[in-house]
Amino acid sequence: MNNSTVTVLKHSPKQQSGMGMIESLIALVVISVGLLGIAALQITSMQQTASSHWHSQAVWYSYEISDRISANGAANFNLYDGIDTDNDYSMDCQGGPCTAAQMVTADAQDWGEMIDTLPGGRGVITATGTNLQISVMWEDNSAESNCTNGEPATASQSCYTVTITP
Repeated sequence: MNNSTVTVLKHSPKQQSGMGMIESLIALVVISVGLLGIAALQITSMQQTASSHWHSQAVWYSYEISDRISANGAANFNLYDGIDTDNDYSMDCQGGPCTAAQMVTADAQDWGEMIDTLPGGRGVITATGTNLQISVMWEDNSAESNCTNGEPATASQSCYTVTITP
């Protein structure tokens, strides 16, 4: 039998007492980039929420005026052609009876007051054949537009259009 001696070398690990300066700076950069990403995400989320709110309001206002047009009767349908909320309208039909044309003016006034709550809001009604197109525009910077009449004046405006028939 062969007696051989095996020698085992023991390596002692280096003791590390803390992080080095480079590791600390790298960790700080990674954390900073992550926090900047979270901040950018939060800002985008807030912008999209505001955009969604204004779009919902525009839809609501377009259907509000379409209900008023329907309530005024099919015979008076075309009287609404040419309404633009950039114009001033003044008519009070709350205190007494009004003619159909006066009701159109009163509706335009009320609708203009609603549209004014949108940032840079504007409403336009135009006749296209036998239909009326109702467009509501507002400042939004979302570059979304489906207007087919009364196109927004600037690229920062969004638009919502609804078409109604008599």
